[in-house]
Amino acid sequence: MDEMIPWQDWVGMIETYYPKGTRGRKPIGVETMLRMYLMQNWFGLSDEGMEDAVYDSYAMKNFLGIDFTHEQVPDATTLLKFRHLLEKHNLAEKLFADIRERLDHSGLIMHGETIVDATIVQAPSSTKNKDKTRDPEMHQTKKGNLWYFGMKIHSGVDAGTGYVHTITATATNTHDIVETHRLVREDDHTVYADSGYLGIEKRDEIKNDEHLSQVEYHIAARPSQNRLTNRYNGFNWDKKIEHDKSSVRCKVEHPFHIVKNFFHCAKTRYRGLKKNLHMFHILFASAKLLMCARSGRQKDFCLAMG
Repeated sequence: MDEMIPWQDWVGMIETYYPKGTRGRKPIGVETMLRMYLMQNWFGLSDEGMEDAVYDSYAMKNFLGIDFTHEQVPDATTLLKFRHLLEKHNLAEKLFADIRERLDHSGLIMHGETIVDATIVQAPSSTKNKDKTRDPEMHQTKKGNLWYFGMKIHSGVDAGTGYVHTITATATNTHDIVETHRLVREDDHTVYADSGYLGIEKRDEIKNDEHLSQVEYHIAARPSQNRLTNRYNGFNWDKKIEHDKSSVRCKVEHPFHIVKNFFHCAKTRYRGLKKNLHMFHILFASAKLLMCARSGRQKDFCLAMG
């Protein structure tokens, strides 16, 4: 991450809104706060937990660039205010878009085909809090035989490389198919999805859009519909077709795996959709960098950054 993140450009984006320090106490450097905020998201730590972790971990202290002989770790309140600054100006979305554009510029993103999918992120269902209520922006839904309370992250993933290019957030009771038109790029001609998106061509936002109505949708069949009876000379063509769809569509699960398991974000951390979407923009941008490094294309990405 230290090598791949374009620190100078990201700091420049934030400095426009960051306190200048013309009066009173001199503010902590933008890059120091940005590094601390990113580590907080990567390790799933609270504001206080992040402050303590820097004191306990040499690796974190080294990444943060803190010299304890004449500097102190930014406290939890300073980190909180920095996060609120990013949320107020939608800077996480800009950082997410910046990584997408850099991957595109370096030739690491393909165009023409997108995979769409959604994942449930659970929120606390308890009412044992100050307001004695659940988060009003979250909702509950039933998946299989289980009930979930929380939100959904809808993602559009490049079918060629598996990099996420678009994400949106809704409550869990919003059907996956509703957000599809927001996840398809202007130059996409093919969309892959699971059986939850069957009937997408009949929706008004698809039929009434000149581009989306011309897109070819490869939607997986439901298990009850997948009888696999189309045989010719002993070969099951239905099974072959569904296998080919799944072999492409499975790429959408990898970014979800990184965010939920590697970055420990299987549950919401804040109240409200906007704050959590802000966090997921940071996490999916980081996931793209991690996927790039794991694929051995780190050098190509860094060269493209100049």
